[in-house]
Amino acid sequence: MARTFLVTGASKGIGLALAHRLTRDGHKVVGLARGANAEFPGTLVPVDLADTRATDAVLADLTGRFSFDGVVNNVGLVRPQRLGSVDLTALEDVMRVNLHPALQAVQALLPGMTERGWGRIVNISSLTVLGAVERTAYAAAKAALVSFSRSWALELATTGITVNAVSPGPTETELFRANNQPGSEGEGRYLSAVPMRRFGRPEEIAAAIAFLLSEDAGFITGQTLHVDGGASVGKAGF
Repeated sequence: MARTFLVTGASKGIGLALAHRLTRDGHKVVGLARGANAEFPGTLVPVDLADTRATDAVLADLTGRFSFDGVVNNVGLVRPQRLGSVDLTALEDVMRVNLHPALQAVQALLPGMTERGWGRIVNISSLTVLGAVERTAYAAAKAALVSFSRSWALELATTGITVNAVSPGPTETELFRANNQPGSEGEGRYLSAVPMRRFGRPEEIAAAIAFLLSEDAGFITGQTLHVDGGASVGKAGF
């Protein structure tokens, strides 16, 4: 059955890969992103998701035009800082971008999904929630998304709406590479922690998200799926 999904942070990386995956599967995708992308396979709406009022206005317009069956809260912001250098402005920026649009999107789509008795919410977390240097703000925000998922899953358990999180490991996206250049110490540190000895591809993360959005995932809720090449398990013995 064809569905309509909203994806935030949809113009590149995992969001764009997911939009292509869902479109190939016969679904309609509406994306929210600050930048444009001519390769986007659905409806891409420009909006600065850090702007609460602008985000609310766009969501109000879209929910009047589309009957959404689910949302993927994928937008993210990283501000790497060592503990002694973390400033409150950066902390607030990271929290706002990672968390506020997720809550706004779910609140906007919830009445329609509840009325139809079917819905899917997937929050994109991160392997960094298990601990990462220079990620005080980002890891905290992504951990909050896991907490959101568990709390919302309980609240919505009898509504036909499932809520889950996907926690990617190091993935070859623009955001990751902006903070971990090829050959850098950061790249080496992340790669050494992945038992598979490689980074994930956006398409691989998208496949996991697409499953949680599917009919087949109807009895899965409140869970966090780690898609990380084994990094959340531990280091391989070699």
